[in-house]
Amino acid sequence: MNTIIETSMKKYFQIRKYKVDSWKKNACASQEFIFFDLLNKAQHTKFGSMYNFSAINSFEDYQNMVPIFEYNDIKKYIQEMIEGKPDVLWPGVISSFSKSSGTTGDTSKYIPVSHDSLYKGNYKAGRDIYTIFFDNYPESDLFKNNGAVFSLSGSFIKNEYGSKIGDISAIITSELPSWAEKYREPSIDVALMSEWKHKIPAMIQDTIGKNITHLSGVPTWFVSLFDEMQKQHPYTTLRDIWPNIELFIHGAVAFGPYQAIFKKLLPFSDMKYLEVYNASEGFFAIQDDMHKKGEMVLLTDHGIFYEFIPMDEYGKNNAQAITLKDVTVGIDYAMIITTNAGLWRYDIGDTIQFTSVDPYRIKISGRTKHFINVFGEELMVGNTDEAIAKVSNTFDCIIDHYTAGPIFMNDKGKGGHEWVVEFGKEPIDIVSFTAALDKELQTINSDYAAKRQGDIALQELKLNFVPKGTFIKWMEQRGKLGGQHKVPRLSNKRDYLEQLLNI
Repeated sequence: MNTIIETSMKKYFQIRKYKVDSWKKNACASQEFIFFDLLNKAQHTKFGSMYNFSAINSFEDYQNMVPIFEYNDIKKYIQEMIEGKPDVLWPGVISSFSKSSGTTGDTSKYIPVSHDSLYKGNYKAGRDIYTIFFDNYPESDLFKNNGAVFSLSGSFIKNEYGSKIGDISAIITSELPSWAEKYREPSIDVALMSEWKHKIPAMIQDTIGKNITHLSGVPTWFVSLFDEMQKQHPYTTLRDIWPNIELFIHGAVAFGPYQAIFKKLLPFSDMKYLEVYNASEGFFAIQDDMHKKGEMVLLTDHGIFYEFIPMDEYGKNNAQAITLKDVTVGIDYAMIITTNAGLWRYDIGDTIQFTSVDPYRIKISGRTKHFINVFGEELMVGNTDEAIAKVSNTFDCIIDHYTAGPIFMNDKGKGGHEWVVEFGKEPIDIVSFTAALDKELQTINSDYAAKRQGDIALQELKLNFVPKGTFIKWMEQRGKLGGQHKVPRLSNKRDYLEQLLNI
């Protein structure tokens, strides 16, 4: 019976390929439908009445009548929703909220998660992942012999009003359809544990001996899990633990800096990697072509309406957003979203580039607030991730974590960048590694190169390396330990550098 079910699951995902092909082909039409559908559904909410949604007849009306919002602008509405009030940003009562701190601030954000956003967004995207995977790898047997995904989840609590508040991964896991839960590990009780110090050993214990065929989650926290597993169950490669593992579905942070780690742990030519772009605010994109690393097809029929602001206009009073039909390949855009959970013209803080418009593929280029631009160098996290990946490969080393910030100009007018790096495998020559990293950044970013000329504005970067475990200890001290939290890569301030160097 199991064989029949497993074969049927694979066939189901293969058959529904026409759905993926349809929304890829009709992206702009889907976006127009979603735009008017969202406005229609929310026109009688408190927010919809305030901004007169019923009078909006075009995207131009929407731009003129509804401003762009950041979290603090809508915080008061979300608080009303958390307290159980209906029809505030979205029709009805919202009973789940994803708690997210972002990467550059310490203030928690509570993002509404509606039934629509779960089922028309996250769960639909989950089915699309497997449809895309089996389309690319029809010979795969992910579900054979109870093959399961090892997915990292956070945790949640229930507040006095009965609302779930916690990591989006925990909310998704807690409401998974029964057929999907059957093929997910670890057990629900372990998956939703809150204390990561106890949770990591429990997850290891719960999955040893299980047929784990694929992993899903943030690379950062899997690295920590693998380190602990090595202590409990010494292994040479991860197939010593899970013989049939063949796929890693990863997202939330750039995979480039972690490639060397996974190549060491899974040095197999048949190991497959698939990138996704999901966040507390929604599920945005999936890698659909396995040969295009870092590029993902935008999910245009999943309950989210997208706008894009060119980064050279971002932050200006008269900055104009454009819709999907007007985007250009190769330009950095700030992404603005309107969702079926009540986020209206919401600035999520990410920057993307389109790599294709047929279909609409994107790559994440950075964060609107996650960069160093003290000296006009405009260094984005996409630049540093790319440089780290290339130089680590050249020097045969592994970087587990890094963060960087400015060295402010001294009395001689010299400024620079300072890095804190935790190596999984150190380069033989740190000095040469540092010089090569600095040179690679100049190759990738012309503004950085201009400021480095003759050491006039920027000196060669300064690199500090810290003992293994330092970043995890730092994240724990900040209350940011867990799969939902990301290590901050870049900052215009020195706070993170000073904290790490003083551990």
